[in-house]
Amino acid sequence: MLAAGAGAGDSPEVPRESTPAGTVFAVPTKPRRRGLTPGILLAVIALAVTGYLVLRQAKPLLTGSGCQAGTGLAAVSLDPEQAAIAATIAGVAHQRAMPPRAVMVAYAAALQESHLHNLSYGDRDSVGVFQQRPSEGWGPAAKLKDPVYASSKFFRALATVPDYLHKPVYKAAQAVQHSADGYAYIQYQPEASALTADFTGSSAHAVWCWSAAGDPARADLTAARRALAATFGPMRSHRAATPGDAPAMLVRPPRPALGWAVAAWLVTHARSYGIHDVRYGGLQWQEASGSSGWTRDKGQAQPDVIRAS
Repeated sequence: MLAAGAGAGDSPEVPRESTPAGTVFAVPTKPRRRGLTPGILLAVIALAVTGYLVLRQAKPLLTGSGCQAGTGLAAVSLDPEQAAIAATIAGVAHQRAMPPRAVMVAYAAALQESHLHNLSYGDRDSVGVFQQRPSEGWGPAAKLKDPVYASSKFFRALATVPDYLHKPVYKAAQAVQHSADGYAYIQYQPEASALTADFTGSSAHAVWCWSAAGDPARADLTAARRALAATFGPMRSHRAATPGDAPAMLVRPPRPALGWAVAAWLVTHARSYGIHDVRYGGLQWQEASGSSGWTRDKGQAQPDVIRAS
């Protein structure tokens, strides 16, 4: 893999690409191991059929902790780390003025390389969500374990690929990653397309999470504001404290799609910063009832402002 320069164009946000009827996306939560015994294979098939029937009945089995992007038969189930990393990749793309197509390429690469996990190990000296190698000029291993830094390096390299916006997703990913098997990225293009629409905000209120853990810690809004700015770049935000209410962070996004991308980041990072309530666009997500997704918030005074507390 090679480090690259900077610069990127922009293009209009795009909706999800069409998917075959009956499609259900389930992103593996751990890197794959080679080979399956017949018994394990049968168990995997049984679980897949069960999951398909559950989703067909629109009654997802929301136990433990997890996140969901999208709804219906094309919903993508993610664990909390995967969702937080997906939101971070979309945020860094905004900061670097990268178009949705670039986000799709990044997701395809990250899904293949680490299944959207921030790995501290890999082939030879590969680390992080994109399995970038310090020995190939990507940067220090300690920095590559930071998803913001790793995503920024990926997009810098992608921006130098000639005509990458018009290349097949797998070819654009391979031009950055220089993998031993460049065709491996093809299998994740449907999931990458769905995640792009959800995490860039093209699909509104499309991401939510739930937790089986106890009540979150007290909100650290100062740290949340710093992390948000590090991911998305400068963002109009400030603290607000109304008498009788808990302190809140207010963010005024310049356009609705970006607002939903920020809201997705806040929801997927809620546990990290003790956030238990996010409101935007007349809707509300609450950590205590996260499995219900976004519900109507009739009392929100400023629907164009994100409020997190």
